[in-house]
Amino acid sequence: MRRGSTRSHRPLRGHLEAAPDLLGKGGDYVLHAVLDFIVDGYLPLVTALEEEVAAMEQRMLDTFLDRAEIARIFALRRDLMRFDRILVPMEEVARKLAKNELPCVDAEARHYFRDVLDHVRRVEAMTSALRELLTSVFEFSNLIEQQRTGAIARQLAAWAAILAVPTAIAGIYGMNFEHMPELHSRYGYPATLAVILSVCSALYWRFRRARWL
Repeated sequence: MRRGSTRSHRPLRGHLEAAPDLLGKGGDYVLHAVLDFIVDGYLPLVTALEEEVAAMEQRMLDTFLDRAEIARIFALRRDLMRFDRILVPMEEVARKLAKNELPCVDAEARHYFRDVLDHVRRVEAMTSALRELLTSVFEFSNLIEQQRTGAIARQLAAWAAILAVPTAIAGIYGMNFEHMPELHSRYGYPATLAVILSVCSALYWRFRRARWL
């Protein structure tokens, strides 16, 4: 009984039943058809994962990855690691059938098994590239988040420094001491406002030049 697969084997059965000449060549040709059918089913799965990771990579460039997307990255990595545990023995079987002179395998059939081996190695290369891409997406997402957080922190610090000037001056003159500079001057109030505006403008210009704002 077939277990754990949602893929129908009816096309394979129909192909074998429609080719009695192939069945007459021996079990090695039937084995090739079975292995080729299994390996061909790997490629659509990996291609679908590539599309999902590419979409995730684009979202990472547009905005922060949320918690669910980060969890999906780790889930995909686990799936790829489990997939590798399937590919490794499959490659070993295909390699032995393609290169070893086994008495049960016809010499002409080894060519077909080499084709299966090439397909397995191609899928292995794709899954390896996907794992590296997932790692890069996660690391680059963290880097972008740190950069954006740093930019926000710099902006807050710059505005805090600018607002500290009027706050400090207003705090000093709010102490209501009798002997304070320009306290009884006719132009003391506008002069103080002019100083505040000048210092704040200078700070704003410096922060803009340093790309903090």
